[in-house]
Amino acid sequence: MWIVFWIVVVLALFIDLVVLNKHHGKVSIKEALTMVCAWVSLALVFGGAIWWVHGSTQALEYLTGYLIEYSLSIDNMFVFIMIFSFFAVPNEYQPKVLLWGILGAVIMRFIFIFVGVQLITKFSFMIYLFGAFLIYTAIKMLVHKEEEKKDLSKMPLLKFAKKIIPFKDEYHSDNFFTKENGKLFATPLLACVFVIEGSDLIFALDSIPAVLSITQDTFIVYTSNIFAIIGLRSLYFLLSGMASKFEYLKYGIALILAFVGLKMLLSSVVHLPIWLSLLVIAAILASTILISLYLQKHKKI
Repeated sequence: MWIVFWIVVVLALFIDLVVLNKHHGKVSIKEALTMVCAWVSLALVFGGAIWWVHGSTQALEYLTGYLIEYSLSIDNMFVFIMIFSFFAVPNEYQPKVLLWGILGAVIMRFIFIFVGVQLITKFSFMIYLFGAFLIYTAIKMLVHKEEEKKDLSKMPLLKFAKKIIPFKDEYHSDNFFTKENGKLFATPLLACVFVIEGSDLIFALDSIPAVLSITQDTFIVYTSNIFAIIGLRSLYFLLSGMASKFEYLKYGIALILAFVGLKMLLSSVVHLPIWLSLLVIAAILASTILISLYLQKHKKI
């Protein structure tokens, strides 16, 4: 199954890159929706393969993990929209930035998930720390108020990169580097990649413990994460034109984090069936989206 997984992921990323390059960043909502449906279908087919090979329990764990990761990814896409806006990245360059961001996420998730599973396996109390952290994050999301746009150029990862590499303020096509007077400079496009990787690093601190609340099977946790991630470029193009319609989504994300955090804290006394966890998470996500759309439609009434 690991071999099948990597073959599918490599092919999916190749197709995604070819399709989006043809559009040069100009993707209609209809086209983006078609691609999102294709990646979700691919993830569900792989879930069916897990059911066939490993049985219903692992398949349900995979689907629940995938739904958690995908729902949290929706929130992360709004952060990407803000990042592209801050760096004024032209539409035709955005697919390249997203590609490198996703490839970086694939590598980071493997490291994070392996470490997370090992910690929970060797130190049983870690599951309670993860649970408490998720509840803390959920509360922080609920009470957080909108502030002025942050200066993303002050992100630690980018500040560290600027100490090593000199940066220019101008774009040079879709290049990450440019030469002037024989000296190599990084462009704002590379700065954008650093900030996206930094935001995904922070995002992973929430999403991976959330999936570990469902299972500590490395294969299930990693595959559900990656299948959610490889479709993020299409999801970005879909949500970039609809961001204002989901202003209440963060409350649903917070409730999901609180639910899985509480599930981890009570894991020694309460054992929820996987299908029930899947149902609760799906219900929270669907309800939040529907409420957002309804209130957006009747906002002026």
